[in-house]
Amino acid sequence: MDELLHLNLLEEMEEAEIDVEGFQMIERPVGDPFAQLSNSIVSQASVSRCIREVTEALNHPDIFNTWVKFPNNFEELNAVRRRFFEQYNIPGIVGWIDCTHVAVFPPKIEDLEYPEHLYVNRKGYHSINVQLVCDNALKIMNVNARYPGSTNDAFIWNNSNLQILLRHLHIACYKDYYLLGDSGYPLRTWLFTPLEEEPVPNSPEYRYNTAHKSTRSIIERCNGVLKMWFRCLLKHRVLHYAPQMACKIINACIVLHNLCIENRMPEIEEENNDFDFGLHAAK
Repeated sequence: MDELLHLNLLEEMEEAEIDVEGFQMIERPVGDPFAQLSNSIVSQASVSRCIREVTEALNHPDIFNTWVKFPNNFEELNAVRRRFFEQYNIPGIVGWIDCTHVAVFPPKIEDLEYPEHLYVNRKGYHSINVQLVCDNALKIMNVNARYPGSTNDAFIWNNSNLQILLRHLHIACYKDYYLLGDSGYPLRTWLFTPLEEEPVPNSPEYRYNTAHKSTRSIIERCNGVLKMWFRCLLKHRVLHYAPQMACKIINACIVLHNLCIENRMPEIEEENNDFDFGLHAAK
């Protein structure tokens, strides 16, 4: 069979008038790949940083847990809070939180470590439910990609390192730092969600709900930009890897997304409106 395939290939190349005997491989010089890198396109420092941070993401000892570090000092937190206030006139906000589904190839049904049925989300396809926190500039400040698609958003939040951090800040009387989330999350003093009952027009509650709703586009746009840059994360592409490797790919894409944001890379326009970005609205 192999010989037959080989003969067929030779015949096709001959019919296309390709000089098989004269075909030669092009040898490329071996050396420092940075030597020929033009700083007018991208700097060597940027490429080195990219390699370093992606390597860190792929080699993190607990790849299934949060690894992108939330700002760990008040100077960084205050900078994010100030930018958020200047843009949306809401004090104390340091980020938007939500989960997005990344489609994965189904694990084996008999797999004891990653049982297949746990990865079926409420829309009926296999996925990893990825918790994201972004700032007003669409930079992703925190990610948790350890949970299968059937896991509830609120469960991921309640068992995340970030929830512990914010709770401890408030216990220590640093109560001017909040996240925004949709109604799928529990309302807490460190996590603001919309009021469930429709408030009276022009009341403080009404103004709160209106202001909260105006910020929803932040996380939606962040998720869309991420998946348009890295289309392997789109629902119809599907990551054909085991959950642990899929998580590594997600984390690497987050690193590259943040580098693109920092370097003001142009966003990729949607070709059509049929993409499912996996950002499920809370019921």
